Amino acid sequence: MKSSLLCPNCKKIISYDESKCPYCGLIRPGSIWIKAYTLMFSGQERIINIIIILNIIMYIISAIIDPSHIRIDLNPLKFLSPSNESLLLLGATGRLPIDHLYRWWSLISASYLHGSLLHIFFNMAAMRQIGVLILREYGANRFFIIYFFSGIFGFLASWASNVSLSVGASGSLCGLIGAALYFGKSRGGIYGQAVYKQVSGWVISIFLFGILVPGIDNLAHCGGLITGIVSGFLLGYHEKIKENKTHTIIAVLSLFITICVLLWAVCISFLVTLEM
Repeated sequence: MKSSLLCPNCKKIISYDESKCPYCGLIRPGSIWIKAYTLMFSGQERIINIIIILNIIMYIISAIIDPSHIRIDLNPLKFLSPSNESLLLLGATGRLPIDHLYRWWSLISASYLHGSLLHIFFNMAAMRQIGVLILREYGANRFFIIYFFSGIFGFLASWASNVSLSVGASGSLCGLIGAALYFGKSRGGIYGQAVYKQVSGWVISIFLFGILVPGIDNLAHCGGLITGIVSGFLLGYHEKIKENKTHTIIAVLSLFITICVLLWAVCISFLVTLEM
């Protein structure tokens, strides 16, 4: 029989039958759901690693589905590009999949798809850089809430502006940048001003890159950025509001919906591929 366990949150030994950890207050520390949640959300940068892994898995699947159409192009922006057909099957978003196929769930899945090797590399590198700041100032729960909704509203802005097909994590990343902008401006002081100044430089670079390089969805960037600023204001950061149960519930639901959508997209794509 199991008589004791390590609390998933504070790592202290407690009775297996404890309904609440006496050290950190974690509810039902022996529950498998609590263990799974803590595995994903506790620990510095763990949620960033999970998002990066999901993006890499989806990129590999997009290549496997239609390997004969992978583009070996001398243009680095198009090198090892999955076909539009495979991206569409896996949940690319825009006017085509939403208006004609009624795939509203693609507003979530598209954030985990990328158009080339360089595309996913830049986005995941940016995730590492901006993600650490948001984790430190907002916490893992609010981090994922901002990431989740910024992607959705970023692609909604893209869809509303008649973009036919769009993929990429940049809308979600711009949401994190927007939250950092709000944090820097709201906090003020030497640290806040430094954050605001640095992040403002990123915003200018992103939109200049989007203007100069064809095929970049600046509308998704803009929608994500605005969503991030609003989310930062509504959710607050550590110095204003500590993370609470509401943040936890929204984060868990958002992650659950994301995983369900990605599994649904992969299942559909392989079923269609088998029928072809």
